[in-house]
Amino acid sequence: MRAILLSGGTGTRLGEDIPKQYLKVNDRMIIEYSIETLTRCREVESMVIVAGEKWHEAIADVFSKYDDRHIFSGFALPGETRQWSIYNGLLRMKGQTNADDSVLIHDAARPKLKEALINNMSNALTGYDGVLPVLSMKDTVYKVDETGRIAALLERKEIMAGQAPELFLYGKYLKANEKMIEDGRMGSINGSTEPAFLAGMDIVTIPGDEDNYKITTKKDLERFRAEC
Repeated sequence: MRAILLSGGTGTRLGEDIPKQYLKVNDRMIIEYSIETLTRCREVESMVIVAGEKWHEAIADVFSKYDDRHIFSGFALPGETRQWSIYNGLLRMKGQTNADDSVLIHDAARPKLKEALINNMSNALTGYDGVLPVLSMKDTVYKVDETGRIAALLERKEIMAGQAPELFLYGKYLKANEKMIEDGRMGSINGSTEPAFLAGMDIVTIPGDEDNYKITTKKDLERFRAEC
């Protein structure tokens, strides 16, 4: 399994001076928590980090603490959108990755990633083109029209919230992204699995992890600080 760790976001909703993934919690940058998990997971054989150049040195210093297996394989630069950043990461590992290798895509802003989830995803991939961890909806879900009026009551058991990381077969996923580029749709993608789904890749879901939340707001950051 190869891995791409996305760390190019600006995190403007937190109102901090630096992107959220580089804020420190317990004297460790938030990105460090994901790096620690990924480097210690035996399923992960190599990893590309998508990050701005100004952060490369700091990230390399973090890797020096954990990367006993020397899985770090370099940086890719962020793109205009999350999906462009993913594509840059895919290109960075081209030439050292086979078409039938799997690639795990994770966000540095989800610091509570667990090895167990990675292992479950790897096990679930057999016979499929990709794996998406999902969470069931706890509340009643409605469809509303453009005026905000309720248009339909959706079947809650059929609605799931996708999480990261996501796992795909490298060759098929690279082609799926190339097709999105050809169609001019890279700027309007809602999630990493969308290109795979639209390309007809066979994606299976597995139960996600409630603890694997994304730090988006100050409340999320406060929660993470309290839990560390």
